[in-house]
Amino acid sequence: MSDKPVSDLVRQGWEIAGYCATDASGTAYQHSVLLRRSGEHKIVVLRKKIIGDGVVVDSELDL
Repeated sequence: MSDKPVSDLVRQGWEIAGYCATDASGTAYQHSVLLRRSGEHKIVVLRKKIIGDGVVVDSELDL
C-alpha cells in the first residue's frame, strides 16, 4: 500500500463506516478505520512512520 492506504481502499470501493484514534502506550496514536463493502467489513489500523513522513498499516483485519 501507499502512504495513503485508506484513500487506496476507498478507490477500490470500500466505504468508511467508522473511525477512532487511541494512544498506543504513550508513544504514538493509532488510528483505526472500519470499512465496509458489499456486506464485507474490515478494520485497518494505521500509525505514523517512526522514521520519515507518512503512515504505515499496523494491521488489517477482515471481519
